Amino acid sequence: MPASVRSDTPSSLWDPRCLPFVVGALALVTLGAFENRATVAILPTVAGHLDGMALFGAAAAAPLISSVVATVAAGLWCDRRGPTPALATGLLVFTFSQLVMGAAPGMTVLLVGRVGTGVAEALLDVALTVLVARVLPRSLRPKMFAAMATAWIVPSLIGPLIAGVLADLVGWRSVFLVAIALTVPAALALRPSLRTLRGADAAEPSTAPPDTRQILVSAAVVSAGLAALTLGGPGLEHSAHSGSTAIVGGVAVGAGLALILIGARRVLPRGTARFAAGLPAMVASQGLRAASFAGAGAFIPLMLTSVHGLGPAAAASSLTITGLSWALGSQVNGTSAVQRRTTVTGRVRASFALICLGILGPAMVAIDRLPVWAGLALWAAAGIGMGVGSPTLTTHLLALAPEDEQGRLTAASMLAATISQSMLIAVAGAAIAIVGTPLPGAVLAGILATAAALALCGAAAASRVEARPTASIR
Repeated sequence: MPASVRSDTPSSLWDPRCLPFVVGALALVTLGAFENRATVAILPTVAGHLDGMALFGAAAAAPLISSVVATVAAGLWCDRRGPTPALATGLLVFTFSQLVMGAAPGMTVLLVGRVGTGVAEALLDVALTVLVARVLPRSLRPKMFAAMATAWIVPSLIGPLIAGVLADLVGWRSVFLVAIALTVPAALALRPSLRTLRGADAAEPSTAPPDTRQILVSAAVVSAGLAALTLGGPGLEHSAHSGSTAIVGGVAVGAGLALILIGARRVLPRGTARFAAGLPAMVASQGLRAASFAGAGAFIPLMLTSVHGLGPAAAASSLTITGLSWALGSQVNGTSAVQRRTTVTGRVRASFALICLGILGPAMVAIDRLPVWAGLALWAAAGIGMGVGSPTLTTHLLALAPEDEQGRLTAASMLAATISQSMLIAVAGAAIAIVGTPLPGAVLAGILATAAALALCGAAAASRVEARPTASIR
């Protein structure tokens, strides 16, 4: 942490010593949120214009798959050289990827840009998290993560609308050019903090772990497993028409799960699967948090459209509720009163309990035990739970992790989230493909109940998070 920030510790994010970093970081988060929401909104239009609907699923999943290896590499890089090079490279890759997508003559080229977007997001996410630990004192980190969650609100609310208007009036390519323009103010605001850190990182280089290559290979295995899951699940949809297609899909899903489990053993801290006390339990909790909340959230719009016949706008309201309630939970968690009067264990347990409670709302809507409005109102509790739990786990991980392992452990927690939610979504998607249409509400209720059960497991294991670790990552 730079001496200019550490000495005479600031008590507010708006302290002049912190302000440039805070503004730049929030601008970067806003940029990422806008790009995410805008691209998701116009991707069907882009696929239609480029006559590439056959590659739509691949384009949607590409950033998730490419981010796996990039996340691991970013963590290792941040530990060895500091977060500055990874952040700068992330901005460059982001800009290049947006240019590629904006100029794409066909869906294949756009797919390349989507792969680059996943790499850029991984570099930026890991580097920015490590920067929070290096630049801000521990007392301000919960407030910073709360501000970062709030930065998603406006892009979530107006990003799809802006993207749609631009696509209609100017053309879909303009959306990617707007995203590039937003990188300039973010980069300029971050320059003072990056310049200070660059000197400190150069003065005290870290030593890379001896098994770097094996870790990256394992990450590639996980990425291959995610790709197999993504491609194999839809093949099961044709099980009633083609036995061979179903067999291929089933083999792909099984192989994907096996590859993920094999690769995850080296990219996650030892003891993650058994919730070993301290850092492994924190990483495992991030996985359960993502699987329960994101896993449920992925199927709520489908439930609203297929079971209750709502239109796309009404079904998308669950995303708006998520953004607003998550920001609310983060703001509450960041208050001094909550930080003083509660423990890490208490906040983690409360967050999982709220997620479980929130998921029960849509689950009961799926089987007509609650009206839609009541189920979605209850779903807001899950967003609040995420707002409380996510910054709590991240802040505590950064506090316990040795400085030269903050990058790898940050990457591990992000990977645990990616892996766990991908596995749940893929397996649930395969089940939906097998059942086919019309889709019974009970099937979706079962998927949501599974996500709620995972949240209960997280609440039961919450005490393992606050215990002091006996080992770091490997």
